[in-house]
Amino acid sequence: MHRDSVLRVLSAHWKQIAEDYGVRRLAVFGSVARGDATSGSDVDILVEFLHPPGFDRYMQLKFYLEALLRCRVDLVMDSALKPWARETVLQEAIYVPELETVSSGHH
Repeated sequence: MHRDSVLRVLSAHWKQIAEDYGVRRLAVFGSVARGDATSGSDVDILVEFLHPPGFDRYMQLKFYLEALLRCRVDLVMDSALKPWARETVLQEAIYVPELETVSSGHH
């Protein structure tokens, strides 16, 4: 899946993702972010939750994202990044543009 398509889908569903799953931020990294994904590539997504999600909520979000994107998702929690991987992941990460919620009052 192409980077722009992934970001567009995630951005369009941002409000629901944030509210239903307690997500603070999402970012795409790995082959999709670099632009060298193939048709068989999964989508690597970095997630930062507002509060520790627990296994069930984590898996529900993973399955929701896979249904949205119609492909396999490797969901990685920001808090679980290994020190040796953190720098590379954060350098590659493209954060999902958060569509402002209606309640923000900015138009």
